[in-house]
Amino acid sequence: MRGRNAERDRIEQLLAGARQGTSGVLLLHGEAGIGKTALLDHAAERAEGARVLRVEGIESEMELAFGGLHQLFLPVLDLVDGLPEPQAVAMRAVFGLSGDGVRDRFTVGLAVLTMLSEAAAGGPLLCLVDDAQWLDQPSVDMLTFAARRLRAEGVVMLFAVRDGAPGAAVRGLPGLLVEGLDREAAAELLPGLPPYVADRVIEEARGNPLALIELSAVLTPAQRAGRMGPLALPESAAGLPSRIRDGFLAQIRRLPEATQAVLLVAAADDTGDLTAVLRAAQSLGATVEDLEPAERAGFVLLSGVLVRFRHPLVRYAAYQGAPLARRIAAHRALAQALGAAGQAHRRAWHLAAASTGPDETVAEELERVAEWAGNRQAMASASAAYERAAQLTADPLLRARRLVRAAQRAADGGQDERCAALADQVPQPLADPGVAASLARARAVVELGYRSPETAARLLLDGADLTGAGSPDTVASLLADAVHAAYCAGNAELIEEVAARAPDLPLLAVPARLFGGDVPGALDALGGLRAGVDGEGEGDPATGVMDRLMTGIYHQLTGDHAAAREAAAGAVAHCRDQGVGGWLPTTLHLLARTELALGRHDEASAHAAEGLRLAEDHDLDHRAAHLRAALAMPAAVRGQEEQGRALAGEALEYTLPRGVGRATGDARWALGLLELGLGRAESALEALESARHAAAHPLLCLPLLPDLVEAAGRAGRPERAVEPARLLGEWAAALRRPALSALAHRCRALTGPDSAAEEHFVAALALHEGGSAYDRARTALLYGEWLRRLRRRIDARDHLRAALEVFERLGAEPWAGRARAELGAAGGETGLTVLHDGPISLLSPQEREVVRLAASGASNREIATQLFLSPRTVGHHLYRAFPKLGVSSRSELATLLAS
Repeated sequence: MRGRNAERDRIEQLLAGARQGTSGVLLLHGEAGIGKTALLDHAAERAEGARVLRVEGIESEMELAFGGLHQLFLPVLDLVDGLPEPQAVAMRAVFGLSGDGVRDRFTVGLAVLTMLSEAAAGGPLLCLVDDAQWLDQPSVDMLTFAARRLRAEGVVMLFAVRDGAPGAAVRGLPGLLVEGLDREAAAELLPGLPPYVADRVIEEARGNPLALIELSAVLTPAQRAGRMGPLALPESAAGLPSRIRDGFLAQIRRLPEATQAVLLVAAADDTGDLTAVLRAAQSLGATVEDLEPAERAGFVLLSGVLVRFRHPLVRYAAYQGAPLARRIAAHRALAQALGAAGQAHRRAWHLAAASTGPDETVAEELERVAEWAGNRQAMASASAAYERAAQLTADPLLRARRLVRAAQRAADGGQDERCAALADQVPQPLADPGVAASLARARAVVELGYRSPETAARLLLDGADLTGAGSPDTVASLLADAVHAAYCAGNAELIEEVAARAPDLPLLAVPARLFGGDVPGALDALGGLRAGVDGEGEGDPATGVMDRLMTGIYHQLTGDHAAAREAAAGAVAHCRDQGVGGWLPTTLHLLARTELALGRHDEASAHAAEGLRLAEDHDLDHRAAHLRAALAMPAAVRGQEEQGRALAGEALEYTLPRGVGRATGDARWALGLLELGLGRAESALEALESARHAAAHPLLCLPLLPDLVEAAGRAGRPERAVEPARLLGEWAAALRRPALSALAHRCRALTGPDSAAEEHFVAALALHEGGSAYDRARTALLYGEWLRRLRRRIDARDHLRAALEVFERLGAEPWAGRARAELGAAGGETGLTVLHDGPISLLSPQEREVVRLAASGASNREIATQLFLSPRTVGHHLYRAFPKLGVSSRSELATLLAS
């Protein structure tokens, strides 16, 4: 390990932390041969007293779903039985130990996290993932999901990735670039070479340790003696890994034919299982004795059960350097050997690698592999299997169907570019309406997730038209997704258009009537929809989520925020209970919005932050933008200017070019509220009017109209408050919701004659009872200001003091400051009226959420499942929180939080 002091120190610090119970993660990345594998080997050598789990990615086996995860956990598979039951079921399914499916990839990720935690229960755990770019994507996703959540388990995870190599994406981990050795360290790898020759090799190798060793190894005796002309080595360093591979290939070709054959089989295999390799090699005329020359040459390392290549470039050379016919023979031999061992999925991929033309038998096997992977949420692997099956399919209609399924799975896995490329291969027009609808849905998933929600809605409408009346359930599902996409776009006309296709469907009856002007009919339809959702039995979990989600959205649109929150909480619980975690960010976003409407800013922040973490983990960019906009709102209320602007700005950066109208409106509303709280009324007015225009239809912007009316008045532009106040009043009268009516009265007080203002303020305060304390405090503040201007200072003090108490309790600093100033001007006492948060304010957001759940009676395992943490991390958070709160038991937590 010459010249690697900094890298070694970093790794050894992580190992030292693990011995103290702290977890750590590091991604080592650099070019081929730079020493990443050597650093992993060093970590393994230095991990005294630690359990070591290791897996190496193999390029030829990248599409085998969860193959990497299975190889990593093979030594500790017995831990599966001790997992919480949903996690155990998921792990048995992905490891092929049962025939069950997996509804939700988040459950698999949480199971991986728990497995790592349990594996470290007896002492530190070191997990080494070499050539992670060649691991299957589902395994990489689950391992990185777990790695990002490690805190206090005593686990170290080291990933090694080759820069620039195609393959699985490893994202979101702290990285360390492994660079070339300096000249002094490089020279130590070239003993016995004359300085001139060593300098030439060092210059050519650019400090790459493997290149230094291999380039020096191929020097002739004359060159070693110093007789090296200027052209003895290539002038350009580009293609250095290729030249190293060529050097390996030249050495491999000097081995006996039988040794080359067994090396080829080992290179084509992904398991390293010596028994399987020898069984397959036997059909090519090779035996275990034929491995001896390769072992002596240092190409492979052998144990009683495993064969491992010294370096991935050796494997690559052994495989790619063999003629095509021999590679095909090796894959056929492995398929035969694995079939006898009951490994159907690996057998199918080896048969596919051995196929040179259409083969329906192999295509059917691959289709079964794809179905297996899809049922276990390994969408990238499922897509790859469907695509290869399509390539082996001669029948045009069947080939189109398999390509569409490949596109669907790519879309479900967030591979938008791949989905588009697969969809472009599908011949048009499609004769089968069902296949055409499936293709439309796949394209729509990509559009909604990463591009334009309006385009997604129109694609889904086209799919519904193509499906026709013959498949009413499919049409209903497509239209439900379409109305949700249109809502995300903030396009009321499009919502109406979708709803008009089937206005009698329960999910579309509400928008069909609401946006069509029939408010009583819409409210009746909403009551029927809610009753249907409450009475839902067993069925498709995803359908149940959409029904609950849209019910909550409709309640929010119609101003019934308590019912909206109840529906949103039900949707979140449904996702957790039914294992459809892919919908959790969306349902958590709705829950956060309903809590904001009810003035529960801390809860809204916690749920939006949880949703954002999940959305970022799985690259759900569209939903992440919505959640950032939602998080900007409580930041604005608290006057956290830097954080609020950053969140809103990041959201707008995504939403503006893609037409995500709802999130655009929310982000601009947050910016307007921030400016209003900080006393910048003109800027607030501009932002709020911009937010209103993003929403277009009054129903989509009702909640922000009171802020717009206030901003217009404070900016000295009362004429710009008239129309928003009128719209709010009309819809409040039609919807007859107390909270909405209270806000309408507040706005009439601000825009109407002074003679009627007090009547409206009093009515508003009465209607606020039982609703949002924040909204009531805002009304009380405005009323108190109005009273002070009329020199009714004693009357003003009561309302201003009440507003100040609420604002201080909520941490709404700008509003508390304004109330405090007004109270002082009215002759009132302006000292702090309440403690802001008490000891709760000392906790981190994660600690707050853990404490809240613990106070409700949830166990560490239950909290871990809900927050996607390990049970040991939950225990660590409670261990840190108890002294801060001055408590020593869970029962005391409940009492403290209640107070």
